[in-house]
Amino acid sequence: MNIESIETYPVAIPLKKPFKTALRTVTVAESIYVKVTCDDGTVGWGEAPPTHVITGESLFSIKETIEHILKSAILGMTLLERENVFYTLHKATVGNTSAKAAIDIALHDCFAKKCGLPLYQLLGGSLSSLETDYTVSVNSPEEMAEDAAEYIQNGFKVLKIKVGKDDMETDIARIQAIRNEIGSEATIRLDANQGWTAKEAIYAIRRMEELSLNVELVEQPVKAHDIEGLKQVTDNTNTLIMADESIFSPDDARRVLATRSADLLNIKLMKAGGIHRALQINKLAESFGVECMVGSMIETKLGVTAAAHFAASQRNITRVDFDAPLMLSKDLLNGGIHYDGRHISFSEGSGLGIQHVYYEN
Repeated sequence: MNIESIETYPVAIPLKKPFKTALRTVTVAESIYVKVTCDDGTVGWGEAPPTHVITGESLFSIKETIEHILKSAILGMTLLERENVFYTLHKATVGNTSAKAAIDIALHDCFAKKCGLPLYQLLGGSLSSLETDYTVSVNSPEEMAEDAAEYIQNGFKVLKIKVGKDDMETDIARIQAIRNEIGSEATIRLDANQGWTAKEAIYAIRRMEELSLNVELVEQPVKAHDIEGLKQVTDNTNTLIMADESIFSPDDARRVLATRSADLLNIKLMKAGGIHRALQINKLAESFGVECMVGSMIETKLGVTAAAHFAASQRNITRVDFDAPLMLSKDLLNGGIHYDGRHISFSEGSGLGIQHVYYEN
């Protein structure tokens, strides 16, 4: 089962509505699709979106890294020695985690197909379905409240609210407006995307606690490198604090876990460099008694299908954030995961369950 070829294809899908966070605004989901073919004819698919402000990768850099560094490093290697393949993949270049993830996903797709199993069953098989939240982009309090009400009417029970832009009082007003509009039953999670300082985060979170806004968790309140600030927020608030951009590698996770700097971790395949490293991060967190969420960048259904298989395979993954494909104006896959509102199910078939990829726009 030797790796015979690796091909790349750029894709782009307009979003139904601009996606806004403290870091960026996205109107088109761009990605590089990766097709891996083995010498026995097995084909696997992966995806890598450019997320300049988080992974530092562009569409051009992803394609160049795959075509001129990663491909030559692993061509001819056998998937029957997967540890060696993934070691070589990650050693080939520093960083470039999305490029690595695309190949890693395609390799896992190939191996699961060879085994005749859906990937989530091969990896552990903890769950056979999932429920996603839906993200409310950062806008005026009034627009965010309207969007939140629409998503609740569409059957979503958990909302992820983007904050960290403008001032503290505006962020608090955003959550107040949303709570007033949707009531107290829906679960609210906040994502500041590194938009606050530690002092600002503590003030805002304590204020929301005083106002009984019932926020389940706050994700990445401070800059990714500010582990001391992250710990300060965790230690000085009652609300659960989740590390996201602070966690790329198992070493990053160990640093946060050993210092008890966060209550939860958010694992993304595009930060971890794929499923192989993501599994390591989750097991490390589990050993510390810390639950994980799995999220995604603005990816198409291909990348999110891989993330969903990973998430469903592990008991320690208790939350998922897989709404990105629902924000897109079209789907390029035949197969992959299926959405029924907030409910996610898996296609029949082995690997990622993808029958066809429409990569030529």
